[in-house]
Amino acid sequence: MRELTIADRRIADETDAYVVAEIGANHMGSVETAKDLFRAAAQCGVDAVKLQKRDLPTWEALDPAAWRAPYHSENAFGATYGEHRAVLELGWDEYRHLQTCAHSLGLAFFATAFDPPSLAFLLDLGVPAVKLASASIVNEPLLEAVAAAGLPVIASTGGATMAEIDRAMDLLDGQPPAGYSARNSAGVALLQCTATYPCQPADLNLRVIGLLRSEYPWVVIGLSDHQDGIAMAPVAYALGARVFEKHFTLDRAWKGSDQAFSLEPEGMRRLVRDLQRTRLALGDGEKRRLDAEVPALVKMGRRDLVEVPA
Repeated sequence: MRELTIADRRIADETDAYVVAEIGANHMGSVETAKDLFRAAAQCGVDAVKLQKRDLPTWEALDPAAWRAPYHSENAFGATYGEHRAVLELGWDEYRHLQTCAHSLGLAFFATAFDPPSLAFLLDLGVPAVKLASASIVNEPLLEAVAAAGLPVIASTGGATMAEIDRAMDLLDGQPPAGYSARNSAGVALLQCTATYPCQPADLNLRVIGLLRSEYPWVVIGLSDHQDGIAMAPVAYALGARVFEKHFTLDRAWKGSDQAFSLEPEGMRRLVRDLQRTRLALGDGEKRRLDAEVPALVKMGRRDLVEVPA
């Protein structure tokens, strides 16, 4: 059966969408701003809020020259890329504080783990799920570590080939055969994703949702939606997506590379509303006359539908 449970919230084909407000670095390094974002997201009706966690020494070691090079982006928070990342990276005390805030609001709280030390950090924190970014789909040591953690995994697939997704699923989930006996009993959600920021509608390729559902019939499928708007999410739900990740901000004019294509509170509220309406509108597929139709049909001449007094 295709299902996933995150912090007591069951996600399956017959349920409402599971909506994750991707905070990312939109907090701009401020815990108070992050809390404001959490409060607004809760008012919009989302299920979870998510940050991004990187171990800075690990990333500096990968390319020390790039880490220390001048960073001239208009969205820079520091003079070098390393200084920029350091401003945006929250530590243990901040994560604990934000975790408590999220739980008080009734929200699940987790983060993207970009490296094994960050995964260990999140496991120590006690998150209910782990997110994997699109670039991690080929990071086999990280995939193996995430699989060993035994938590629900949400994995984006931007830029990936089906062969790369197959390999990642083999590491994360054991590629269950017809019996769907997954190695990771906590479950995996695969998100169709296009790694452009923002993503143009022509690049969303929502039909991949059907392909992923066909290839992995035991796996919950979703959408990491970098498109500037909300109209495509209901389409994705109708195609079978059930987990939705959408960037969230309080002001699209704020500094940061993700702010401009993030949803503000009114947009997120409408997204959640429209996804719930989509589930109801799809119905059960049985063609029948509804009680609500009878008054209009009688008015239009269907006298056979008038109840005859005994």
